Amino acid sequence: MPVFLWMAVMFFGSTDLMSAEHTSRFLTPLLLWWNPDISPVAIAQMHYFVRKAAHLTEYAILAVLLCRAFRGWVGGFWRRIALILAPVIIFAAADEFHQSFVASRTASLGDVLLDCSGALLGLMICATTWRRNSTCKRRRP
Repeated sequence: MPVFLWMAVMFFGSTDLMSAEHTSRFLTPLLLWWNPDISPVAIAQMHYFVRKAAHLTEYAILAVLLCRAFRGWVGGFWRRIALILAPVIIFAAADEFHQSFVASRTASLGDVLLDCSGALLGLMICATTWRRNSTCKRRRP
């Protein structure tokens, strides 16, 4: 259930409500509050960076949730990775396809690749956590 809830949140993020125009309405005042002397170019660069970091983060979270969901069902870490990456790639591509129909959004293959990179980051977090937990269990008497 957490996976589907997170995917719904991500789908909501692909609508006009989270377009660059709307996110700049709260990010620009925040940046100006933080640094009143910031230039418009620096604001635009930060806005771009924050939006791309959001792609990376949301897909890392999706991968972690999928890893957690498949933990008891699928044996073997590498098999689980394949089962996680497949829906992530499909969802990322579908998400960008959906954005191509939203007037204030643009679809980008680069964003799909960034989304997949975020998923790989999430899988690295899962692998590190899994390895650390299994090592700790072996050390206990």
